[in-house]
Amino acid sequence: MMIPACPLADLPRGEAFRLEIDPPVSVFHTEDGELFAIDDTCTHQDASLADGWVEGCWVECPLHASKFNLKTGAVDAPPAKLPVRAHEVVVEDGMIYVRLSTAVPNLPPCVAAKLAGVPA
Repeated sequence: MMIPACPLADLPRGEAFRLEIDPPVSVFHTEDGELFAIDDTCTHQDASLADGWVEGCWVECPLHASKFNLKTGAVDAPPAKLPVRAHEVVVEDGMIYVRLSTAVPNLPPCVAAKLAGVPA
């Protein structure tokens, strides 16, 4: 399934765009001009990776500084131990689209419970 994200012209280099879907996905436009999409929620705790710091092909979680590879979703720094899903990015006619991964997302327990409808 391809989901429209935003026009490429609206996503400057070094910025991220968060897709408000369940679970959220973020598209990152690196300083080098590459586009990547990963699940937006840190696997350690409920924090938006779109609010993190991007350096090269890595994003650092703004909450506890875990780092995730934008290409693969792999985690490189604790306290997160599980990767995030990486998604395919397609640009057609100046519009960014995300083709969602079919893998099961790794979500922190508080987010997984909320998506499953378990009361807090």
